[in-house]
Amino acid sequence: MSDEVLYSIKETAEKAGLSEDTIRYYEKIELLPRAHRKANRHRVYRQEDIRIMKLITCLKKTGMSLEEMKPYLHMSMDSDLDEFPEEREMLVSHRMKVEAQIASLQQVVDFIDEKLDKRSMYPDECTLTGENQMSVFEKKNMFL
Repeated sequence: MSDEVLYSIKETAEKAGLSEDTIRYYEKIELLPRAHRKANRHRVYRQEDIRIMKLITCLKKTGMSLEEMKPYLHMSMDSDLDEFPEEREMLVSHRMKVEAQIASLQQVVDFIDEKLDKRSMYPDECTLTGENQMSVFEKKNMFL
């Protein structure tokens, strides 16, 4: 870490687009490696750490859980995914899950468009197939 540029947690949070608390949490659950510390015990981060944090943010936007991300974060940034068949297969599986969600949401859009075109909510029956389209939050709070 000799000539490397080091950033405080505040600078890192700004550059990575995360809160300081989130960075500390990611370290606590071992999503990020423990930060290096200066003599005064303040955390310092490298550019590589910021790149990992940005990758976490991107993977999170795909709907991947923090636990599902862990195998990818332990790979080096220049790793060839083909050298990690298990991780590659997990990513293919995640992609298929996202495609299924897209198809399900497209059914919802089509249903809404049909209602708008007919300018009526009735008397058609529901044309949506598959699982109920309610979010997990809605399902949890349904009977409150």
